Amino acid sequence: MQVMRIVTIIAAAIILFACNQSRSKGPDTSAYDVVAEKSYVIRNIKPVAGDSLVDAIRAKQQQLIAFLEKHQFVRHVAAKDSLVFRRSNGQEVLIELPVPEDAWSANTIIAFDPAKNPLFINLHKDSTQIEHYLKQADKR
Repeated sequence: MQVMRIVTIIAAAIILFACNQSRSKGPDTSAYDVVAEKSYVIRNIKPVAGDSLVDAIRAKQQQLIAFLEKHQFVRHVAAKDSLVFRRSNGQEVLIELPVPEDAWSANTIIAFDPAKNPLFINLHKDSTQIEHYLKQADKR
């Protein structure tokens, strides 16, 4: 009777351990560029000289980058088009950046605070969306 009880306890422990192992693995992120700190992500795009639209987009991008750096975001140049953002609560957000179709999408900025989800910044707008993003973090 005592042996049966011990075998049952050991079997239950093995089953619980096996279930816990399969749950904690998650997706394989080894092929992803991992971002885990408060940062902004940009692509490593070589500028086209003399194109007035590209110059205007780059100027807007630099304005928003200056705003982000003023709020302690650090630069992260995307090494890959596959990104994983690791949040402070343990969640991961996987993003596959599409091939840029134009100068606007090539100069995309993604703001990331580990307490929040990543924010794709719309370069067509001003800094209002980023200010709202920052205020949400302050409320927590």
